[in-house]
Parts: sequence; structure tokens; C-alpha cells
Amino acid sequence: MKNTIGVIGLGYVGLPLVREFISKGLSVVGFDNDKRKVDLLSRGESYIKHIENDTIKSWNKSKRFFSTTDFNNLADVDSILICVPTPLDEYKEPDLSYVVDTTKAIAERLKKGHLVVLESTTYPGTTEELMLPILEESGLKVGSDFFLAYSPERENPGDKVFTTSKIPKVVGGHTKECLKRAISLYETIVNVVPVASTKIAEASKILENTFRAVNIAMVNELKMLFDRMDIDIWSVIEAAKSKPFGFMPFYPGPGLGGHCIPIDPFYLTWKAQEFDFKTRFIELAGEINTQQPYYVATRVTEVLNEYKKSLNGSRILILGMAYKKNVDDTRESPSIKILHILNAKGAIVDYYDSFIPKVKALRDYPELDIASIEYNEDKIKEYDVVLILTAHDNFPYSEIQKNAKIIIDTRNIYKEKYKNVYKA
Repeated sequence: MKNTIGVIGLGYVGLPLVREFISKGLSVVGFDNDKRKVDLLSRGESYIKHIENDTIKSWNKSKRFFSTTDFNNLADVDSILICVPTPLDEYKEPDLSYVVDTTKAIAERLKKGHLVVLESTTYPGTTEELMLPILEESGLKVGSDFFLAYSPERENPGDKVFTTSKIPKVVGGHTKECLKRAISLYETIVNVVPVASTKIAEASKILENTFRAVNIAMVNELKMLFDRMDIDIWSVIEAAKSKPFGFMPFYPGPGLGGHCIPIDPFYLTWKAQEFDFKTRFIELAGEINTQQPYYVATRVTEVLNEYKKSLNGSRILILGMAYKKNVDDTRESPSIKILHILNAKGAIVDYYDSFIPKVKALRDYPELDIASIEYNEDKIKEYDVVLILTAHDNFPYSEIQKNAKIIIDTRNIYKEKYKNVYKA
């Protein structure tokens, strides 16, 4: 299917999709409500680290891409891919306002032949129960006048091996013709895994992320237990993963981050209530993972106590504000939560992260407005504790170990034992 693609939401999901379609010779119109993003793209500037400026400039030069805030340009596209955020609200319930508003904007401009695909992660039933009635308010009929499908994003920012084009794409359609149209579109850029319905496709994404959340929670709980037993959890995992079958390694950390794992399982928990079902594993995993930043803060206090120092008034340097290594993304980053907790307990906290030059105030952390320090080895000596929360490859770990008074390592950077290195 050679057509013009409309991508709504030009973030960590939408922009890589744009790249793949353009690389296959298709034309793309990118839509975003954020004028700053649109202006940057128009100037050939990227705001996502793993997509370079030269890539954006080549799109503009090819005349096969332009970005806009004007949704009236939907009239110029044949397929519409929705890649908008699906966060949780303050009560940990799904916030589908971005999906609803986008669907209404499409419905006002829906034309015969349009293919509409939701890629945002959500609970099973969203495409058919929420989007479809809005789209059919246009007077057009799904399966004949327009086509509706769901294909969950599987982006892994910063992964140089499993890039967008190398990750198979699950696709579910509302009807057989909807599925056929969606397969025809996506198979131009990636291997497609067709499924029997949009609900199956939606549930597959929730399963993927819930699987990870539950297993990470288990290993985080074991980390806290083994710490009391004076057993190194990392050595335990290394030994267990030597088994060639029946075991998959998961690793502990300071908490969950990113746009998927900390959020998506709660979508299923919320939806399960409609069926009078309690998702106990998911809720327990969420509780354990949510407590990890508090566990890290407690470990900082315990280690300082060994040096007869109080957390209140101590100078702490956090290494890494991104939610995972080698990305410029702070969404749901446990580093931000830990910074907030340490601040509240009277610590004087700075951070260093070349990927994240500044952290701005957030809804849950309005007091935040902090910039990364400039790193040098003498600066490290000024802090009572260096707290490693994100394992960026560009941190000079050996130099840090030699100059830091105390290091608290949540990522198992230091495999050897050092007097100034503690695990958390």
C-alpha cells in the first residue's frame, strides 16, 4: 500500500515511525500539538538523541515530510497512526484524554478510505469501545468506508540492535478488511504478526509489560531479602542464568521508569474491575516496585550512619536522571523520585547526567528546577555520597571510585569489592 502516512504524536514512538516510512520511500505528515517540536523539525533539528539532526534535514530535503500543528492537513493523508501519550492520572487511573481528543479531531475530518491505527498502549477494548463510536459519529461505516486497527508500539529507545524495523509488529483489525489494510501498510517497514482482533493486540502489549513488571518486582523483593541475609543478589542472578532453560534473568534497580512498565499494568488493573476481578499479582508488583526509591533512600541513610553522618545536611550527587542508560528520557524516572525523597529529608542533592542537562518542575514534584553539574574529578570529592541510579556508558566509573568518599551502587557497576562502594 503506497500512500501518504499521517503520524499523530511526534515523540519517542511517532518519530521513529516517521523515519521508517520515509526510508521506504513513502511520504509522511507529522502532527503534534507542541509547536516547539514542529518548529524544531521544520528547522531540521531533532529533540530525540537517537535520531540525528542530519536525519531530520534529509527528510525535509526529500520533500516527503513536513510537520504541522494543523489537523486539517489530515485531508492530505491516507493512513493515520496515533502515537499519543496514555498516562495515569493522580489516582492511578487511565488518562485517555489524548486518545479521545485525537479521535475527535480525526472524526471531524474522516474521509472514505482512511485507515486509522492506534499505537498507544492501553487496556483491551479501547479501540472498539472508545474510539469506534467517536469515529462513526462522522456517518461513515467501519470496514467499508474507513478502516480501524490497533498495533502496539514496541519502541526501545537507545537500543542499537532492536531498532524499529527489526521488531515484529503485532496488528489487529476491527474487521478482516481492516486487518488486511493495516497489514498492507506495516509490512512495508517491518515483519507483521497478525492477530484476530484489536483486543488481542491490545492485550498482548499489556501482557509484555506486565510480565516484565512482575518479574522485576520479584527480583527487587529478593534483593531486599538477600541484603538482610548478606547475599549478593547480582551473584545469585549470574549463577541462576547459567541454566540453559526455564530461567530468564531480570535485574533489580532503584525503581521502574519509562513510558510503559510503570504505567501499563495499571491499565489492566483498572479494566479488570469492570469484570469484578482483582489483579493481585499486578497490584503487589506495583506496590513493590513503587517502594524501591524509598528503599534506596533508606540505604543512603544507613550507609551514612556507618560513617556517623546524618542524611540531613549531607551532600549527595546522583549519577543519572534518565530512566535508563544512554537515553535522554526522564519519563517516570526513579531518579526524580529519589531526588525528591532525599531533598525532603534535608539532604543537599545535585545530579550529573550529560543526557539530561536540566530537570524542570513536574506535576508531582513542583519544587524541581535543577541543572546537571559540570563533571570533574575534584568535584566528586566534595560530596558525601555518590549515588549511581542510571548506568550510562559515558560515566568514568573507575575515576569516580577513586575520588568518591562513598558510592552507593544500585546498578551493579562495581563487580569487585571496594571499601567505599555499597550496594542498594
